Amino acid sequence: MFSFFKKKKVEEVSQERSYEEPTDYSNISKVAAYFKNETGVTFDKQESVLQNKVMTFCKQRNISSFSKLLKLVDSEPLTKQELIDYLTTNETFFYREFQQVEELVALVKNRPSFIEILCAPSATGEEPYSIAIALLEAGVPSSKFKILGIDINAGALEKAQKALYRARNVRNLSENIIHTYFDKEGELYALNNRVKSLVSFNLANIFDASFTSIGKFDFIFSRNMLIYFDKETKLKAKEILETMRKDPSQNIFFGHADLF
Repeated sequence: MFSFFKKKKVEEVSQERSYEEPTDYSNISKVAAYFKNETGVTFDKQESVLQNKVMTFCKQRNISSFSKLLKLVDSEPLTKQELIDYLTTNETFFYREFQQVEELVALVKNRPSFIEILCAPSATGEEPYSIAIALLEAGVPSSKFKILGIDINAGALEKAQKALYRARNVRNLSENIIHTYFDKEGELYALNNRVKSLVSFNLANIFDASFTSIGKFDFIFSRNMLIYFDKETKLKAKEILETMRKDPSQNIFFGHADLF
């Protein structure tokens, strides 16, 4: 009799363990709407890509459905940040679209006053560090400027602060610049403290109500961020950035692909 009940209990436990919560990754539209509302980034023409990426994100964390994911990101800031990082990861490189950086250098050299520069987004740091290097190369004293880089991707900012780059990231730089501003560490290129000290980084979302409290700037770089927004959101982002100029007549440096 005892062995019968013992066997039955084992079978019940086995059934409980074999039960798996049903999955539902069929409707990505609410996730897309949530992500656009939080970050401005739209996947209107790439919902199938978004669905596959978010489904992978959920499976890696044993989240059984998109609806459960939405509940988690509302209640768990860490999960929300992980999702933002996962969907906004991008790679850039030093001296990208360098003509605009050269234009900035010429403007800074002609200013007698201290210059504050905003780089939004800053991704993994290549753009703000490129600006710093270009200014130093042009003979602008390090005491004359400071640069703030902001991004919504916490992982990207962590990499920016470490400032360790692969060969593909520095491929546009001359050997002389690499030798002057980087130290070789195995296969990586470590940016030296002379440049790193000129750039600070903040985790920030331009659509947060508190965003403009970071201050006003002489020059604003916002390249290759607006390409992820729809037209309405692009205009909203542009208006926000325009309020952060010290001089309302100074143009913002947008990327060539950031069309309005």
